[in-house]
Amino acid sequence: MNEKTIPYKIYLEESEMPKAWYNVRADMKTKPAPLLNPGTLKPMKAEELSPVFCDELVAQELDNDTAYFTIPEEIIAYYKTFRPSPVMRAYHLEKALGTPAKIYYKFEGNNTSGSHKLNSALAQAYYAKKQGLKGVTTETGAGQWGTALSMACAYFDLDCKVYMVKVSYEQKPFRREVMRTYGASVTPSPSDTTQIGRKILADHPGTTGSLGCAISEAVEMAVTSEGYRYVLGSVLNQVLLHQSIIGLEAKQALEKYGITPDIIIGCAGGGSNLGGLIAPFMGEKLRGEKDYRIIAVEPASCPSLTRGKYAYDFCDTGMVTPLAKMYTLGSDFIPSANHAGGLRYHGMSSILSQLYADGLMEATSVEQTAVFDAAEQFARTEGILPAPESAHAIRTAVDEALQCKTKGEEKTILFGLTGTGYFDMVAYEKYHNGEMSDIIPTDEELAASFAKLPNVE
Repeated sequence: MNEKTIPYKIYLEESEMPKAWYNVRADMKTKPAPLLNPGTLKPMKAEELSPVFCDELVAQELDNDTAYFTIPEEIIAYYKTFRPSPVMRAYHLEKALGTPAKIYYKFEGNNTSGSHKLNSALAQAYYAKKQGLKGVTTETGAGQWGTALSMACAYFDLDCKVYMVKVSYEQKPFRREVMRTYGASVTPSPSDTTQIGRKILADHPGTTGSLGCAISEAVEMAVTSEGYRYVLGSVLNQVLLHQSIIGLEAKQALEKYGITPDIIIGCAGGGSNLGGLIAPFMGEKLRGEKDYRIIAVEPASCPSLTRGKYAYDFCDTGMVTPLAKMYTLGSDFIPSANHAGGLRYHGMSSILSQLYADGLMEATSVEQTAVFDAAEQFARTEGILPAPESAHAIRTAVDEALQCKTKGEEKTILFGLTGTGYFDMVAYEKYHNGEMSDIIPTDEELAASFAKLPNVE
């Protein structure tokens, strides 16, 4: 096909939108290690998880064998207000870089929440409503997940309680106000509203918080409030399942024009965006049908894949959650207050951790100032102001495109543009004023955190 016939934006028709989520675990030869009960160190059973999560979500979490889950019509109806989302060609960025590489990105910022998080928020709110619950509790880092969940809860008439990482609560007040506009209550974490929050404040005076802290508080609030369950915006198997719609759409859109990516890149905090983007491509790789180079990009300030330990650990700082086998920096690790709040998590999805351990994907870490260099270049060439999290993927896509320029290789790159950065202007201000720093944990700091990992063989 002539390159000029490929449009700047590639859309699927509404009728072409996927009607089922894809579960990559079904094709994994080595399944992710099971969640363990921290008391017995035995695999968690459905009845042990149901007091915390919605029943249907528990079933999805534990199912390693069902390849496709039909998307309920009520969720499809809302998806149609912002999906299918476009795959876009970064022609202007390519020209600015002088690269022979072709750069495509899957844009998930075209909804009010500003990110991909609404894909799973709608699903989790739907199952909570179907179960007859009053409401849900959750944590949020930069605020994209909390915003998405507040929207979904408003749609399904559910109460929504959000614990927002304190540094993001202070850095991103307008994101907080969007949540409140949709009816959510928003509490900076750690807080004095929970027993765990008070303990964390006592142990870490003046802490800026972390996703691990906020998870602990949200779980405590859920299990002590009748008619509530906890929902999570990343990390869990169920979330990566819902986010597979990103990759399914991207793959289908590219195939309409005979395009096959050589390199697929996504930012990685807990793993929801990356896991969703790569799902169908990884499925082909696992089945031996095609091969792709897949790269996870994380902040150098919170490098769970590139510098973490592959071990069982708590998913939260308060150590009230099940144990998950994952690449982790230790549940007690609190990363520096960088501006990519959605990536400030100590661990990584068990699915992605297993794929990385098996050598099926790569990982790299990038420093904050370099990330914003790429974010600004992308904004100036492509006209979209990217979220700091998304800009991690942009940074590596640019680096790979420049490698293609050096080597004279015409590779096709696909990356996930997870959302927009219009609520992240404090971060851009710090960058423009030369006030942004790169804080990278030392080996000694990580060793101290690793020393506290649970003793699980």
